[in-house]
Amino acid sequence: MVIVFVLVGLLALAAVAGLYWYVWRRLVRDTTSGPGPARRAGTVVFVAGPVLMIAAVTAERAGAPFWLQRVLAWPGFLWMALSIYLLLGVVAGEVVRPLLRRVMERRAAPAAAVPQPAPVRNPVPVPHTESVPHTESVPTGAAAPQEPSPAAPARPVTTPSRRLFVSRAVGGAAAAVALGTVGYGTYGVLRGPRVKRVTVPLAKLPRSAHGYRIAVVSDIHLGPTLGRDFCRRVVDTINGTQPDLIAVVGDLVDGSVKDLGPAAAPLARLRARHGSYFVTGNHEYYSGAAQWVREVRELGLHPLENARTEMAGFDLAGVNDVAGESEGHGPDFGRALGDRDTARAVVLLAHQPVQIHDAVKHGVDLQLSGHTHGGQLWPGNYIAELANPTVAGLERYGDTQLYVSRGAGAWGPPTRVGAPSDITVVELASLQA
Repeated sequence: MVIVFVLVGLLALAAVAGLYWYVWRRLVRDTTSGPGPARRAGTVVFVAGPVLMIAAVTAERAGAPFWLQRVLAWPGFLWMALSIYLLLGVVAGEVVRPLLRRVMERRAAPAAAVPQPAPVRNPVPVPHTESVPHTESVPTGAAAPQEPSPAAPARPVTTPSRRLFVSRAVGGAAAAVALGTVGYGTYGVLRGPRVKRVTVPLAKLPRSAHGYRIAVVSDIHLGPTLGRDFCRRVVDTINGTQPDLIAVVGDLVDGSVKDLGPAAAPLARLRARHGSYFVTGNHEYYSGAAQWVREVRELGLHPLENARTEMAGFDLAGVNDVAGESEGHGPDFGRALGDRDTARAVVLLAHQPVQIHDAVKHGVDLQLSGHTHGGQLWPGNYIAELANPTVAGLERYGDTQLYVSRGAGAWGPPTRVGAPSDITVVELASLQA
């Protein structure tokens, strides 16, 4: 089993190395005329980038000193995002490259096809005699002189300079688009999440609870890149919606309380008429879940560890994330939802959308989740669809509805492409209203 794991790891490493070589070849080797400062600089970038990326991930997971995590995180994680779009740009360039080369060859063809006039030699003067016609003798066996044939049109040839121009044009465009995409996607995260509003009708919700508003925030991912200022921005956005209840559905942090306690401190300013509630995500279990549960309680949030509480018009329940099973603190739906009045509507906080199947079995009316980031970096949404029943938005599973937020922050690269961050205000609607 260990041998198989090692072989799979080596194959994956070889595949990644091959892709990096391919991108380096197109963007560095093919765009430089030969060994020189430009090629050496490009090669350094393509070696240092992956090294910093691996170092950033390793430092975060190994709990390296926080200052070192912060030093490595920005260049390492941004390179992770940039390399994805450099690869996509280079692959797209393979379609453009032959078309551009053909256009250049056609433009060069007319000039190459114009026949050049044959050189005219000065004639040798011959004495003129009227009575004796001049006759040129041809030696026996000698071939008769042939008239010069017109020159055949020259076939356009892709010269080295033309190939270099095409490589630079395509490679430069791919690099510019990749840098622009990552830059704009990073700006989108750092400016903070936007508010999204969704109305969810619940059959069991009484008329008195019609219009009840729950601010759902997930995947803030406070860590080496997103810190206290980002947390303050998220809190201000949530408070600006003036919700009745706030639900923090996991993946609040990527690090220990010791390192990130100051970054999470603005959560103490969360304000809602019926309080703020919290459930763990998988990243809490990489960061010391028990300590973070105590920390958020001190900040004024109410952790729901496989527990339930009665709200005005419905029950609010929460289950631990499935990652807690490794520590003996996994989700317990029986404990959270057992012995309740099934005539009342119940809203469940559960970090991962895959928990919807247990929610359906236990008669949950609405599950609120995160975890997927909406894919975060396109085309990551297609990969996320393979592991999650719903990647983003509202869907129905039997009598249970599932709403999945794209999340407020980002893991790894502080960048989103095609999956903008959000804080969702879920407004519950009564069918009796």
